[in-house]
Amino acid sequence: MNQPVHLHAVLKTTPLATPLKDGSLKSDDVVLDFTEINPIHQAFAPMVREAAFDISELAIVTALQAVAYKRPVVLLPVVVASRFQRGCLISYRPRGDVKPEQLRGKRVGVRSYTQTTGMWVRAHLVEDYGLATPDIRWVTHDPAHVEQYQDPSFVEHPAHGKGLIEMLHDGDIDAAIFGNDLPEGDDYVPVIAEAKARDLAWAQQHGFVPINHVVAASADICKRQPAAVRAAYALLVQAERQQAAPETGPRKTLSGFDALRAPLAWIIDACVEQALLPRKLSLDEVLGPAHALLTGETA
Repeated sequence: MNQPVHLHAVLKTTPLATPLKDGSLKSDDVVLDFTEINPIHQAFAPMVREAAFDISELAIVTALQAVAYKRPVVLLPVVVASRFQRGCLISYRPRGDVKPEQLRGKRVGVRSYTQTTGMWVRAHLVEDYGLATPDIRWVTHDPAHVEQYQDPSFVEHPAHGKGLIEMLHDGDIDAAIFGNDLPEGDDYVPVIAEAKARDLAWAQQHGFVPINHVVAASADICKRQPAAVRAAYALLVQAERQQAAPETGPRKTLSGFDALRAPLAWIIDACVEQALLPRKLSLDEVLGPAHALLTGETA
């Protein structure tokens, strides 16, 4: 009997990942050896720059940029994290209320211009308020995970070391986009009114929740151990499909090519508008390598 292939994997510990990590779901063909990285976004640059892991969670914007710049990764059709995003755009009440319509020509802070939450907030501003992305000055600190990408001219990189909260307090920026680090307290106010209701209506209209993170495999391991990657994908799909359906709105996890085509087409268009991609990617470019691998078309 052949021994299972061991793959080096990185996933944030979530209800989806837990059965893969504790062995509740396992395969005779592959063993996923997990490395814990917290926060998970610290795994993204090593993955797309060096293929540091065999299997890794990856932000959707980073994954699309990796495809565009031909980095050594293969996007697998599994969504492991999605969330509603409109409530992540925050102003500082002591400096006065800020409405989305007032943001044209203003400065908005975000950790990185390529951060997925920022992409979604900008896309919603385009949809809801007609604010084209270059209409706003985007103030950032962190560079892109894909080092070949360069921020566009309407993105600023201040020399000071202030964080988003301090910049809000000092009036250096008019609003800021936060991810999992949303500030607490009554002084921090969502810029977009009725964000939760708008988010739910959007998801019901489009049929998916805004995607944050997907899964990628290194191109090298796909060539050397295609059967093991197929087995790992099968485990991921099994774990995803075990997730309970939400009481309202679409699922926050997805798997399979059919489930990802429409969301990816929407996200690609948003990324093109925001100058996050050098050109519009085709779905075949994004999903073709995984389709060939997972259908056994590769050796």
